[in-house]
Amino acid sequence: MKYIFSLEFIYLVASITYILGLKMLGKPGTARKGNLIAAAGMTLAIFGTIFLYQGKVPTYIYVLIGTAIVIGSIIGWMIAKKVAMTKMPELVSLFNGMGGASAALIGLIEFEHYTGKMLSTTTIVAGIIIGSVSFSGSMIAWAKLNGTLKNPIRLPKYNLINNLVIIGLIVFAGFMTWSGTSSQVYLYLLFFAALAYGIMLVIPIGGADMPVVISLLNSFTGLAAALGGFLYGNMVMLTGGILVGSAGTILTFAMCDAMNRSLVSVIFGSFGQGSSEGSDGLTSETMTGSIKKTTVSDVAILMNYSQRIIIVPGYGLAVAQAQHAIHELEQLLVSKGIDVKYAIHPVAGRMPGHMNVLLAETNVDYDKLAEMEDVNPEFKNTDVVFVVGANDVVNPAAHTNPSSPIFGMPILEVENAKNIIVNKRSMNPGYAGIENELFYNQKTSMLFGDAKAVIQSLIAELKGM
Repeated sequence: MKYIFSLEFIYLVASITYILGLKMLGKPGTARKGNLIAAAGMTLAIFGTIFLYQGKVPTYIYVLIGTAIVIGSIIGWMIAKKVAMTKMPELVSLFNGMGGASAALIGLIEFEHYTGKMLSTTTIVAGIIIGSVSFSGSMIAWAKLNGTLKNPIRLPKYNLINNLVIIGLIVFAGFMTWSGTSSQVYLYLLFFAALAYGIMLVIPIGGADMPVVISLLNSFTGLAAALGGFLYGNMVMLTGGILVGSAGTILTFAMCDAMNRSLVSVIFGSFGQGSSEGSDGLTSETMTGSIKKTTVSDVAILMNYSQRIIIVPGYGLAVAQAQHAIHELEQLLVSKGIDVKYAIHPVAGRMPGHMNVLLAETNVDYDKLAEMEDVNPEFKNTDVVFVVGANDVVNPAAHTNPSSPIFGMPILEVENAKNIIVNKRSMNPGYAGIENELFYNQKTSMLFGDAKAVIQSLIAELKGM
């Protein structure tokens, strides 16, 4: 009985819930349950640490910890309940940054307690650097996603400067470790320098590359947490950090593959160059071909007599909060005997898996979500592709224009379909700030308007047929 209530056993149970929860997150049908299971494990580990700690702790410390937990839980719950789906990427960046800040603060507090112990000092210094970079980088990512920082800011030779700064940080950290210094001045100099590097790392990066940045910074936060667990000999903290860090790294590789970039280019900030508006030299004046507009009635007729339709959701669908409407349209088309599925690009939206989360909210059948590699060969046999709010992920310039900043990026090859319907509010470029060649394709018809209103009108038209 005594063993059951031991801290080690609670940490073991909590670690198992993390692993189980992470596995369940791999499928939309079990993701919610997996999230709750992992959260329950984390809660168990927190209260186990508080109440089963064997050292002597003053009463006021328990009061402070309890107050912080209550305040943090209330704030987190209120933010999570009120956040719109379009703001989910910003929320992920914000919460991820808080994790990095926590890891850095642990290092600042514990540094003086481990002076002269090389392994512990190395762990602390590494945690401070990685946590600080994750925090400041995540805050810049949040500002970019929020629209506060709309354009990338690049100093002359910014890659060279960034690389020199990170080399300087590593050398300085090595000096602190080997010298065994206990100087608080050096410690805070390292801390603020790491914060500055986090800003310098993310601020030059174009908005179209934010999914890669988010997953990379997420892996940094996990690594920083794992270092804290190693420092304290806390197995549950170590396990959680390793899982987050490894999952974030795997996701980063997946995002890099989806954007045709190498991990080295992500880490050293050489990606995102030229992703500012108009950098590809293409404008509506230089594009060949013309824009062809269509109406809701014409699209409804086209869909009604189709056998196969593929829907391509993008960030515009989230902005219009049209996820429920698109699911209703899909169900209506299916009831008419039409084969319907969704084509999901890995970096559609503004964070990894944004479209999957959006559609899962409406209980779209997971089997109808097709990944890019699987669905691309199917476009040539598709009667209608309905692009809703997606832009850069369907831009043929990725294949045809070597001067484009997205050249080489794998895209959804919707241009191969028999008919292409693109729903957008206007002709404004996507997040990468470049013109879309698809809009000038002879098979493309533009259906302008708010996605939710347009889809609801489509539903009304189709119901009358």
